[in-house]
Amino acid sequence: MPSPVVRTEKLCCSYRVGRVLEDVSITIEAGDYVGIVGPNGSGKSTLVQALIGLVPISEGSASIFDVPCGRFAGWGRIGYLPQSLHLVNPVFPATVAEVVGLGLLSQKRFPRKLKRQDRQKVLETLESLGICDLREKLIGELSGGQQQRVLLARALVNEPELLILDEPTAALDPETRERFYALIGEINRSRGVTVLLVTHDSGAIGQHATKMLYLDKRVLFYGSFEEFCCSKDMSEMFGTHSQHIICHRH
Repeated sequence: MPSPVVRTEKLCCSYRVGRVLEDVSITIEAGDYVGIVGPNGSGKSTLVQALIGLVPISEGSASIFDVPCGRFAGWGRIGYLPQSLHLVNPVFPATVAEVVGLGLLSQKRFPRKLKRQDRQKVLETLESLGICDLREKLIGELSGGQQQRVLLARALVNEPELLILDEPTAALDPETRERFYALIGEINRSRGVTVLLVTHDSGAIGQHATKMLYLDKRVLFYGSFEEFCCSKDMSEMFGTHSQHIICHRH
Protein backbone atom coordinates (compact mmCIF):
# COMPACT_ATOMS: atom_id res chain seq x y z
CA MET A 1 0.00 0.00 0.00
CA PRO A 2 1.20 3.56 -0.72
CA SER A 3 2.35 5.61 2.24
CA PRO A 4 -0.10 8.19 3.62
CA VAL A 5 0.38 11.79 2.61
CA VAL A 6 0.16 13.04 6.21
CA ARG A 7 0.49 11.14 9.47
CA THR A 8 0.57 12.44 13.03
CA GLU A 9 1.14 10.39 16.18
CA LYS A 10 0.12 11.88 19.55
CA LEU A 11 1.05 15.33 18.26
CA CYS A 12 1.04 18.13 20.84
CA CYS A 13 1.67 21.85 20.37
CA SER A 14 2.05 24.34 23.20
CA TYR A 15 2.15 28.09 23.60
CA ARG A 16 2.84 30.06 26.76
CA VAL A 17 -0.77 29.70 27.86
CA GLY A 18 -0.52 25.91 27.65
CA ARG A 19 -1.31 23.18 25.16
CA VAL A 20 -3.18 24.17 22.04
CA LEU A 21 -3.20 20.65 20.58
CA GLU A 22 -3.00 17.38 22.48
CA ASP A 23 -2.63 13.75 21.35
CA VAL A 24 -3.63 14.37 17.72
CA SER A 25 -3.23 11.14 15.75
CA ILE A 26 -4.54 11.15 12.18
CA THR A 27 -3.70 9.59 8.82
CA ILE A 28 -4.53 11.37 5.57
CA GLU A 29 -4.39 9.32 2.39
CA ALA A 30 -3.63 10.45 -1.15
CA GLY A 31 -6.72 11.99 -2.75
CA ASP A 32 -8.48 12.86 0.51
CA TYR A 33 -10.24 16.21 0.81
CA VAL A 34 -10.29 16.88 4.55
CA GLY A 35 -12.30 19.72 6.04
CA ILE A 36 -10.78 20.72 9.39
CA VAL A 37 -13.43 22.31 11.60
CA GLY A 38 -13.94 23.24 15.23
CA PRO A 39 -14.63 26.23 17.48
CA ASN A 40 -12.40 29.29 17.69
CA GLY A 41 -9.17 28.47 19.51
CA SER A 42 -9.53 24.75 18.87
CA GLY A 43 -6.10 24.41 17.22
CA LYS A 44 -7.17 24.12 13.57
CA SER A 45 -4.64 26.60 12.19
CA THR A 46 -1.99 25.43 14.65
CA LEU A 47 -2.24 21.90 13.24
CA VAL A 48 -1.60 22.85 9.61
CA GLN A 49 1.09 25.34 10.63
CA ALA A 50 2.82 22.60 12.62
CA LEU A 51 2.80 20.34 9.56
CA ILE A 52 4.68 22.90 7.48
CA GLY A 53 7.06 23.97 10.24
CA LEU A 54 5.60 27.36 11.18
CA VAL A 55 4.73 26.12 14.69
CA PRO A 56 6.99 23.80 16.73
CA ILE A 57 5.77 20.36 17.77
CA SER A 58 6.25 19.99 21.52
CA GLU A 59 5.48 16.26 21.75
CA GLY A 60 4.66 13.44 19.39
CA SER A 61 5.49 13.38 15.70
CA ALA A 62 4.23 14.31 12.25
CA SER A 63 5.31 13.33 8.76
CA ILE A 64 4.51 14.40 5.21
CA PHE A 65 5.06 11.91 2.39
CA ASP A 66 6.61 9.59 5.00
CA VAL A 67 9.32 12.16 5.92
CA PRO A 68 9.37 13.75 9.41
CA CYS A 69 8.12 17.32 9.16
CA GLY A 70 11.28 18.72 10.68
CA ARG A 71 13.36 17.15 7.91
CA PHE A 72 10.97 17.54 5.00
CA ALA A 73 12.64 19.30 2.04
CA GLY A 74 10.23 18.68 -0.85
CA TRP A 75 8.24 21.88 -0.46
CA GLY A 76 7.53 21.99 -4.19
CA ARG A 77 5.12 19.09 -3.55
CA ILE A 78 3.02 21.29 -1.23
CA GLY A 79 0.86 24.29 -2.04
CA TYR A 80 0.02 26.50 0.96
CA LEU A 81 -2.64 29.18 1.11
CA PRO A 82 -2.61 31.01 4.47
CA GLN A 83 -5.28 33.35 5.82
CA SER A 84 -3.97 35.32 2.94
CA LEU A 85 -6.20 38.28 2.21
CA HIS A 86 -4.62 39.93 5.25
CA LEU A 87 -1.28 39.62 3.46
CA VAL A 88 -2.33 41.45 0.28
CA ASN A 89 -1.05 45.02 0.25
CA PRO A 90 -3.55 47.03 -1.83
CA VAL A 91 -0.75 49.26 -3.17
CA PHE A 92 1.71 46.42 -3.90
CA PRO A 93 2.83 47.15 -7.49
CA ALA A 94 2.64 43.60 -8.86
CA THR A 95 0.41 42.20 -11.56
CA VAL A 96 -1.59 39.01 -11.20
CA ALA A 97 0.85 37.14 -13.47
CA GLU A 98 3.81 38.35 -11.39
CA VAL A 99 2.19 37.24 -8.11
CA VAL A 100 1.49 33.77 -9.49
CA GLY A 101 5.02 33.58 -10.90
CA LEU A 102 6.38 33.98 -7.36
CA GLY A 103 5.22 30.42 -6.74
CA LEU A 104 7.70 29.24 -9.37
CA LEU A 105 10.51 31.59 -8.37
CA SER A 106 10.46 30.26 -4.82
CA GLN A 107 11.61 26.84 -6.11
CA LYS A 108 14.49 28.16 -8.22
CA ARG A 109 18.12 28.69 -7.33
CA PHE A 110 19.82 32.04 -7.70
CA PRO A 111 19.72 33.88 -10.01
CA ARG A 112 15.97 33.44 -9.84
CA LYS A 113 14.36 34.17 -13.19
CA LEU A 114 11.27 32.94 -14.99
CA LYS A 115 11.81 31.30 -18.36
CA ARG A 116 9.42 31.12 -21.30
CA GLN A 117 8.01 27.77 -20.17
CA ASP A 118 7.50 29.20 -16.68
CA ARG A 119 5.46 32.12 -18.03
CA GLN A 120 3.41 29.67 -20.07
CA LYS A 121 2.76 27.62 -16.95
CA VAL A 122 1.56 30.76 -15.15
CA LEU A 123 -0.89 31.47 -17.99
CA GLU A 124 -2.15 27.88 -18.01
CA THR A 125 -2.75 28.00 -14.25
CA LEU A 126 -4.63 31.29 -14.52
CA GLU A 127 -6.69 29.86 -17.37
CA SER A 128 -7.59 26.77 -15.35
CA LEU A 129 -9.00 29.01 -12.59
CA GLY A 130 -10.84 31.27 -15.03
CA ILE A 131 -8.82 34.41 -14.31
CA CYS A 132 -6.46 34.63 -17.29
CA ASP A 133 -8.16 37.89 -18.30
CA LEU A 134 -6.86 39.44 -15.05
CA ARG A 135 -3.19 38.66 -15.70
CA GLU A 136 -2.12 42.28 -16.32
CA LYS A 137 -4.18 43.80 -13.51
CA LEU A 138 -2.56 44.88 -10.25
CA ILE A 139 -3.34 42.54 -7.34
CA GLY A 140 -4.62 45.46 -5.24
CA GLU A 141 -7.27 46.33 -7.83
CA LEU A 142 -9.08 43.00 -7.48
CA SER A 143 -12.07 41.98 -5.38
CA GLY A 144 -11.61 39.64 -2.43
CA GLY A 145 -12.79 36.62 -4.41
CA GLN A 146 -10.48 37.44 -7.32
CA GLN A 147 -7.52 37.94 -5.00
CA GLN A 148 -8.20 34.57 -3.40
CA ARG A 149 -8.17 32.87 -6.81
CA VAL A 150 -4.87 34.55 -7.64
CA LEU A 151 -3.29 33.35 -4.39
CA LEU A 152 -4.71 29.89 -5.05
CA ALA A 153 -3.09 29.99 -8.51
CA ARG A 154 0.23 30.84 -6.84
CA ALA A 155 -0.18 27.79 -4.61
CA LEU A 156 -1.10 25.54 -7.56
CA VAL A 157 1.41 26.68 -10.19
CA ASN A 158 3.99 24.10 -9.06
CA GLU A 159 1.40 21.32 -9.47
CA PRO A 160 1.53 20.28 -5.79
CA GLU A 161 0.44 16.88 -4.55
CA LEU A 162 -0.80 18.35 -1.26
CA LEU A 163 -2.77 21.59 -0.95
CA ILE A 164 -3.10 23.16 2.52
CA LEU A 165 -5.57 26.02 2.94
CA ASP A 166 -5.94 27.89 6.23
CA GLU A 167 -9.32 29.66 6.50
CA PRO A 168 -9.19 30.66 2.81
CA THR A 169 -12.80 31.89 2.74
CA ALA A 170 -12.90 33.91 5.95
CA ALA A 171 -13.15 37.26 4.14
CA LEU A 172 -15.47 36.12 1.34
CA ASP A 173 -19.22 36.56 0.99
CA PRO A 174 -21.36 33.37 1.12
CA GLU A 175 -21.82 33.07 -2.66
CA THR A 176 -18.12 33.51 -3.41
CA ARG A 177 -17.30 31.11 -0.57
CA GLU A 178 -19.48 28.39 -2.09
CA ARG A 179 -17.84 28.84 -5.50
CA PHE A 180 -14.41 28.61 -3.88
CA TYR A 181 -15.27 25.36 -2.05
CA ALA A 182 -16.60 23.89 -5.30
CA LEU A 183 -13.43 24.94 -7.13
CA ILE A 184 -11.23 23.20 -4.56
CA GLY A 185 -13.41 20.09 -4.86
CA GLU A 186 -12.94 20.06 -8.63
CA ILE A 187 -9.15 20.41 -8.23
CA ASN A 188 -9.21 17.52 -5.76
CA ARG A 189 -11.20 15.26 -8.10
CA SER A 190 -9.70 16.17 -11.47
CA ARG A 191 -6.04 16.45 -10.44
CA GLY A 192 -5.96 14.00 -7.55
CA VAL A 193 -4.55 16.69 -5.23
CA THR A 194 -4.86 15.88 -1.52
CA VAL A 195 -6.54 18.81 0.27
CA LEU A 196 -6.49 19.98 3.89
CA LEU A 197 -8.86 22.91 4.31
CA VAL A 198 -9.28 24.71 7.62
CA THR A 199 -12.68 26.38 7.94
CA HIS A 200 -15.08 27.66 10.59
CA ASP A 201 -17.94 26.82 8.23
CA SER A 202 -18.85 23.30 9.35
CA GLY A 203 -22.31 23.65 7.83
CA ALA A 204 -21.03 24.00 4.25
CA ILE A 205 -17.85 21.97 3.93
CA GLY A 206 -19.77 18.67 3.98
CA GLN A 207 -21.08 19.43 0.49
CA HIS A 208 -17.55 19.33 -0.90
CA ALA A 209 -15.02 17.51 1.31
CA THR A 210 -14.73 13.73 1.61
CA LYS A 211 -13.67 13.65 5.28
CA MET A 212 -14.08 15.81 8.34
CA LEU A 213 -11.62 16.38 11.17
CA TYR A 214 -13.37 17.99 14.14
CA LEU A 215 -10.88 19.45 16.58
CA ASP A 216 -11.22 20.98 19.99
CA LYS A 217 -7.59 20.74 21.05
CA ARG A 218 -8.08 16.98 20.72
CA VAL A 219 -9.57 14.98 17.88
CA LEU A 220 -13.29 14.65 18.62
CA PHE A 221 -14.08 13.12 15.23
CA TYR A 222 -12.15 12.07 12.15
CA GLY A 223 -13.71 10.15 9.29
CA SER A 224 -16.06 10.34 6.33
CA PHE A 225 -19.25 12.39 6.44
CA GLU A 226 -21.24 9.17 6.23
CA GLU A 227 -19.50 8.00 9.42
CA PHE A 228 -20.11 11.39 11.00
CA CYS A 229 -23.79 11.17 10.10
CA CYS A 230 -24.13 7.77 11.82
CA SER A 231 -22.03 8.59 14.89
CA LYS A 232 -23.96 8.48 18.15
CA ASP A 233 -21.25 10.55 19.83
CA MET A 234 -21.73 13.31 17.23
CA SER A 235 -25.51 13.10 17.67
CA GLU A 236 -25.05 13.75 21.38
CA MET A 237 -22.66 16.64 20.69
CA PHE A 238 -24.57 18.43 17.91
CA GLY A 239 -28.08 17.04 18.09
CA THR A 240 -29.46 14.89 15.27
CA HIS A 241 -30.90 17.79 13.28
CA SER A 242 -27.64 19.79 13.24
CA GLN A 243 -25.65 16.62 12.63
CA HIS A 244 -27.57 15.95 9.39
CA ILE A 245 -27.27 19.57 8.29
CA ILE A 246 -23.50 19.33 8.68
CA CYS A 247 -23.12 16.01 6.89
CA HIS A 248 -25.44 16.88 3.95
CA ARG A 249 -26.33 13.20 3.58
CA HIS A 250 -30.01 13.50 4.55
